[in-house]
Parts: sequence; structure tokens; C-alpha cells
Amino acid sequence: MIIQSHPLPVKRQAELLEISRANVYYLPTPTSEKDLALMRAIDELHLEYPFLGARQLRKILRREGHPHAGRLHIGTLMAKMGITALYRKPSTSKRHPAHKIYPYLLRHLAIERANHVWAMDITYLPMQRGFIYLAAVMDWATRRVLAWRVSNTLTADFCVEAVEEAISQYGKPEIFNTDQGSQFTSDDFTTMLHGHGVAISMDGRGCWRDNVFVERLWRSIKYEEVYLHAYESVSAAKAGVGRYLDFYNRRRPHTALGDRTPDEAYFTQPTLKNAA
Repeated sequence: MIIQSHPLPVKRQAELLEISRANVYYLPTPTSEKDLALMRAIDELHLEYPFLGARQLRKILRREGHPHAGRLHIGTLMAKMGITALYRKPSTSKRHPAHKIYPYLLRHLAIERANHVWAMDITYLPMQRGFIYLAAVMDWATRRVLAWRVSNTLTADFCVEAVEEAISQYGKPEIFNTDQGSQFTSDDFTTMLHGHGVAISMDGRGCWRDNVFVERLWRSIKYEEVYLHAYESVSAAKAGVGRYLDFYNRRRPHTALGDRTPDEAYFTQPTLKNAA
């Protein structure tokens, strides 16, 4: 919007656009190597112990090689990574003033067939220099990953793209379940689902077990792929994630599926007793 070489002074351009000049001159600074290492350590601890908050993480991190990690800084990095401690809190029903929160539809529901319920979540992935976010759409009954996207920002657009791809390739689910993240409560995301005639279900805040199958996917992909490689670029990360998810869908047997792969369970469309 602002053109530095334009004859009109930058100050006047900012006034006409009704934006602060500080925003014009601000250059975002990359995340430091020290913070990237700390974020990696936080991610590993959160994966193992999702109930730990910034205070407990600080104590553990200081004992494990991060002596200068402060509680407030850890909290800032957790927000940057899109993770929070998972436990019951007061006023958990408080809603975002601009976004509608939808009820949880899966309680006591038998989910035994493909395309009955899909679930989606976002996770943080460390790279050698920097990090990205991964969003995935999963069929609840068969554990198959139907579509995924990576992004360097926590916006709704890459989530919408993944869902649209999954629907275009596999049809639509009856119910789509997510947490109450701002990406999933946004108008862009919910309008897209309504447009396809899909019922929207949302977990209670802090109830990570409601989306436990996607949480297990994150654990698998991080321990079996991401933590074993220091991706040098976003393209390398996308290639690594793509290889792993192809292996996950086509070749990795699941005990809950009777030692079948997600592809075998999904494309044969059997009734899956106790799969959900």
C-alpha cells in the first residue's frame, strides 16, 4: 500500500490510509536461535505433559539446560506457538465476543464409518531456522489424513484450503469437529462448512481429549519424522511431512483398526466397532 518512491511523502500516504507511520517503518525481527531452541524444548515437554503451564515449564526447563528461561517469556513463546496448558479453568464457557461457539455433537455418538465425522487441528513444527504450523483434516473412524497444509502464520486461510481440498476429493462429512481456536470459529471457516451443509462441532475449552485422535497424530509425526530432521526450509519441511503422511496413510498399521492401515480402513468402508 505504501510506496516509498512515490512523490507523495510517506507521512501523507499513511494519513490517507489511516495507518500509523510506525507500522510503515517497522521491520519484523526473526526469532532468535536461543528462542527457537527454547520453543523446541517447550514443544517436546508440551507433547509429553500437556497440563504444564508456564510456571512449571520454567522450573523444568531451568533444570534441563535453559537456566535463563523466565515465566513471562515462556508464556509469550507458548502463545506464539499456539499452545496452552490443558486443564479445567474457571469460566471455561466464556466465548469470543465476535465469534460463535458451536456445541459439542460427539458425546455418546457411535462413530463407526468413514466420512461420518472429520476432525481438524493445528500444531507447531520446528525447523533448523524458524518454524511453521501444520493443519490436518482427519477422518475420525479410520484415522486417515484426508488433507493438510503448512503455513507460517496462524490464520484461517490455510485451514479453509485444506478442508476444501478434502471435500473436493472425498465428499463431505456429516459432522466436522474442531477446538475453539480463532481459526475455526472465524466467519471464513464456519461459512465454508455451512456452505457445504456440514454440522459443526466444537470441543469444550481445554478438553484436548475431545480431539484425541489428531493429538495422537501430532505425537506420531513429531517423534517419527519432525524431531529426526532439522528442516532447512519450508519446502524441505513440506516434503518431509508429505512423505510421512503418505507412509502414515498407506503403510503404518493401527492397532485400533485391527492392524489395518488408514487407507485400508477408509477405502473399504467397513463398520469399525470401537474405532471412535
